[in-house]
Amino acid sequence: MDILLIGGLWLNGSVWDRVASALEPLGHRPVPLTLPGQGDGSVSATLDDQLATVLAAVDAAPGKPMVVGHSAACTLAWLAADRRPERLAKVALIGGFPTADGQPYADFFEVSDGVMPFPGWGPFEGPDAADLDDGARREFAAAAISVPAGVAEGVVRLADERRFDVPVVVVCPEFTPEQAQECVRDGDVPELTRAKHVDFADIDSGHWPMITQPVELARILAAAADGA
Repeated sequence: MDILLIGGLWLNGSVWDRVASALEPLGHRPVPLTLPGQGDGSVSATLDDQLATVLAAVDAAPGKPMVVGHSAACTLAWLAADRRPERLAKVALIGGFPTADGQPYADFFEVSDGVMPFPGWGPFEGPDAADLDDGARREFAAAAISVPAGVAEGVVRLADERRFDVPVVVVCPEFTPEQAQECVRDGDVPELTRAKHVDFADIDSGHWPMITQPVELARILAAAADGA
């Protein structure tokens, strides 16, 4: 199965290299995506541009792919389910949840000169970054790509009720499956509260398991794809 890999804010497709290398021997074809505005040099990219890249990869897959979104890109993966519900085998959400219809995609941090730069490690102290050593933090910050305002401030539009039929697996890094289940059960994540098939998988990592636990993450994603 094709497994489309979408990194979160400030990341390009290369962040998935070690996950991709571990997925191939497990019988799947990893397809890391570099999104417009997050690796192609564009600062004018929009959320619609990023979604178009994801949908093009879905349409190019030979069968039904699994779409994997990390962090903010969990919403991009869910937008793919909204636009192509009949084409997806499953959606995997790593360290995040889909944003609801009508809400900004990822207006989490200050936008300056048309982009949202990486804000430094202050907002991520604690479980998010506990497993990143000083070297990994320096490497991440040096490679971080400022996200265009047109992406961060883009408004999410969801319309097709068939998205709730697409199976979902929530991969839980800095939070536990029990905490995620409580959020879904309490209605804090309305999109997943309405989804008909939601599973949860635990991984012992911070917010970026593709960096600190790539082999285990690949195993979890392969198992999710095998069960699709």
